[in-house]
Amino acid sequence: MKQCEICGKGSLMAGKRHKLRGNYNPTPQKRKYPNLQKSVNEEGKKVLACTQCIKTVSKRTTSK
Repeated sequence: MKQCEICGKGSLMAGKRHKLRGNYNPTPQKRKYPNLQKSVNEEGKKVLACTQCIKTVSKRTTSK
């Protein structure tokens, strides 16, 4: 599943509305996925985590 194992961040449906001659042009929505990377957590297990979680975990471990 394309979901962060630390925070649970998953995919979102997103789209733009283009204005064309005073009216909004209906455009299809696309599914946006988080930036997931394989990394190692504190226990040494491999997890699929988003880049925000990887940054915050590395900040917590280096500040100790």
